[in-house]
Amino acid sequence: MSVFGKDLALVVEFQRNFRGGSQPILARASDGLLYVLKFSNNLQGVNLPFNESVGTELYRACGLSVPSWKRLLVTDSFLDQNSDCWMQTPEGRLRPKSGVCFGSRFLGGDGAILLEILPGCSFKRISNSGSFWLAWLIDICARHADNRQALFLEDGNRRIEAFFVDHGHLFGGPKGEQRLHFMASRYLDSRVYQDASPQCQLNLLKVVGSLDVDGLWRRVQGLPDDWKTESAIEGFKQCLDRLSNYELLRNIVGTMVDANQRGISSGERMPYAGQWPAVLRTGVQVA
Repeated sequence: MSVFGKDLALVVEFQRNFRGGSQPILARASDGLLYVLKFSNNLQGVNLPFNESVGTELYRACGLSVPSWKRLLVTDSFLDQNSDCWMQTPEGRLRPKSGVCFGSRFLGGDGAILLEILPGCSFKRISNSGSFWLAWLIDICARHADNRQALFLEDGNRRIEAFFVDHGHLFGGPKGEQRLHFMASRYLDSRVYQDASPQCQLNLLKVVGSLDVDGLWRRVQGLPDDWKTESAIEGFKQCLDRLSNYELLRNIVGTMVDANQRGISSGERMPYAGQWPAVLRTGVQVA
């Protein structure tokens, strides 16, 4: 079956564990590339594979830098031979499920300089720093239930490009039930948000307004059936509806800019935080 993650690759080599609530691992696949792999029975929630894959495609459709992703097949023999990749729980180790998992292309390796945190003096070297405003707008509309994560890749000329990663808490979180304040999805270091001019704000609305909604739905249709839970599909539908509502977006952007300028406390509310308009698209079957 053809899906927007392209081919299916077999996981052939365990490299190491990563920290994080979903307990991902670094693994090499049969295509020779390294991936950050998240198991389907991860400890965060059943919606995580959908959120990661669809979140990556949503960000890419808006022109944001994200690692490529692929469906990765984990076999029982791989799990039996690599017990170090099993997940840790309070009750003991949990064996991951075999089958198709989400894999995000690893940005490090081969001498690449990959950074998780930047000193303040380095923000001016980020080539796409304006993307953080767009990412925040998308995260608000997608009800991202965690702060925005990014990695910074430095090239030989010391230019830095931000890549947006970890989309598992989009669409209400890995279980689809979380509703947090809009400031919760902002990148934690506010220094990355430069002053947003009126033209910058207008550009945000233009980018979102040109989103190929039907193309995204076609790609979602190609996902593995067990990734398409009812709550994940509903969360995605509601996200696209918000992104299609110009007046709503204009109010959200204004609130974002005002919040960033005033250093708003997380207890304040934003416009339209309660009822949202009806969903924009239907037709994707839930597993």
